[in-house]
Amino acid sequence: MDLDYFKLIDRIVDLNLEAKTITVEAQVPEKHTIFEGHFPGYPIMPGVLLTEAMAQSSGWLLLGIMKFERMPFLAMVKEAKMRGFVSPGDLLTIEAKIEHEGSGFAVTSAKVRVGKELKCSADLTFRHIPFPHPDLRVHMDAMATKIGFPLLQANTHD
Repeated sequence: MDLDYFKLIDRIVDLNLEAKTITVEAQVPEKHTIFEGHFPGYPIMPGVLLTEAMAQSSGWLLLGIMKFERMPFLAMVKEAKMRGFVSPGDLLTIEAKIEHEGSGFAVTSAKVRVGKELKCSADLTFRHIPFPHPDLRVHMDAMATKIGFPLLQANTHD
């Protein structure tokens, strides 16, 4: 997890395009300036970053489903529930599943766990469009390699 660059996913653990599910891991840093203010003496991961981690996980699933032909952008967060605190150093397991796709939109449900303990969940809606700029596609390909996207060879853009 690289909070400075908003890269919240470390590795893809499982991607099942048939079941339309993904599982990823993200290691919360032990130390980061974000924890100095959130909160002094009791550092916890901000809920907005947990929501973004669920969105990024869902986004990687959608990229796989769409074979890297379209880019998903977060459009709506519904039913977001923070159920427990996430501390510096925690290893997050994030699961996402596509609930609906169609007409340029997709809806996912996502959950964050630390061990077996559910920490948060949300329903997320995405708008997906053709990649708006070639540099973004190049960046996403590089990030896919970094996090171990399992279908990378099959989806390499020529």
